[in-house]
Amino acid sequence: MQNRQEREWELSIGPDTVRMLILKAKALNAGMRDDFDAGSEHEIEFDRDRSDFQHHHGLAEEEAEDLTERELRALIGDLNVDEAAELIALAWVGRGDFEPGEWDEALSAAKQRPLRQTARYLLGLPQLADWLEQGLESVAG
Repeated sequence: MQNRQEREWELSIGPDTVRMLILKAKALNAGMRDDFDAGSEHEIEFDRDRSDFQHHHGLAEEEAEDLTERELRALIGDLNVDEAAELIALAWVGRGDFEPGEWDEALSAAKQRPLRQTARYLLGLPQLADWLEQGLESVAG
């Protein structure tokens, strides 16, 4: 158990920073609506006999989602090289690509990724929040 506590403090990225990123990623995922299919109840119908203007109330939600994504991209973009690599490695461990005991290998592989593409890569992971959470729990205890 002592080794896990020491591992937490060896990371450049603080566990609180990872937890904040997890919360942002969860908020982003919660804002995405994947139930919008053609012909679903969300589809807008126009009544040609009526002349009043219909407002789309989803625009405020879309702005909020964009803000959350921009915030998350900015937070990831503000990480230094070591922190960004550790974040990727945590996601990989959480996803099961590496075991917690293979942390050094995961970190080495993550450091070979282009830093400028870190946010795009991480935001492209479908279960980013879950994998970061599992990775942090596995690696940091």
